[in-house]
Amino acid sequence: MSDELMRKLETRLGRLHARQRLGIERASEPRVFGGGLNFFHPENWYSSHALIRYVLKLSGLYWRGHRNTFDFRVKENAIGLTRLPAAFDGFTLLHLSDLHVDMNFDVTRELADRIKDLRYDACVLTGDYRARTSGPIDKTIEGMEIVIRRLRGPIYGVLGNHDSVTMVPDLEALGIKMLLNESVAIESKGSTLHIAGIDDAHYFRVDNIEKTAQSLASEGVSLLLSHTPEIYRQAAYADFDVMFCGHTHGGQICLPGGIPITLDSKCPRYLGAGPWRYHNMIGYTSVGAGASIVNVRLNCPPEITLHTLRSG
Repeated sequence: MSDELMRKLETRLGRLHARQRLGIERASEPRVFGGGLNFFHPENWYSSHALIRYVLKLSGLYWRGHRNTFDFRVKENAIGLTRLPAAFDGFTLLHLSDLHVDMNFDVTRELADRIKDLRYDACVLTGDYRARTSGPIDKTIEGMEIVIRRLRGPIYGVLGNHDSVTMVPDLEALGIKMLLNESVAIESKGSTLHIAGIDDAHYFRVDNIEKTAQSLASEGVSLLLSHTPEIYRQAAYADFDVMFCGHTHGGQICLPGGIPITLDSKCPRYLGAGPWRYHNMIGYTSVGAGASIVNVRLNCPPEITLHTLRSG
């Protein structure tokens, strides 16, 4: 890493966070067993990718699953909040997660084409921009540029377990405000809406909800961006009103009826996809717009989500 990039990261994130995140990345790439919330990390076991692909081709499901990665579904989700100021009634967020843009640029271009005419007030990205978990980031930034060109600001994002902290300067140069244990305030007609984001809690475990929550003002509704739903309890008891996340892919390769074989997360299965509630917090887990490990989706189509905030 160049000294210039290190200076940029330290300036943007602070010396401690930048060195913690980068140090963990260097010490653990690409680790199959141990570390993170899960003991086994199949995304890092690259020889298994070819095996899964071979089994799917042998079963005759591979090409059908591959076609499904282009079949984006736009889902609309209304979120009723009793504390929501009238100024934000009808405020709509475009939510994209688990893009893995360098997995297949044709899929990325299709996604960009599908989102260009959608109407929303802000966009939130909940991590996993690249396909692999280590190595160069050039193709990832190239793929993200294809998507960002079709988005309207403001755009807020967090990093996932596939992402490197070295992406942050390039992602921000594209127009994404990255939130790494930070928050921003959106003002409208004298009212405030807070959007907070934490760094990856699944693998790198550099999330800091306490720091993030302390930066919020007491008034106004607060929305939390997290790559994974696995910190749902901590978020709920930190008094966040809503949590947006991804990571699970909804299983990606599911049994008929959308029943996931695995969610690669340590949380209740009802948090694996779609809307949910825990304590006083409303949550939503996107099944993701991209594919991981193999470029296939079965009984779990890729998702583009529009969340509309409503008073009451």
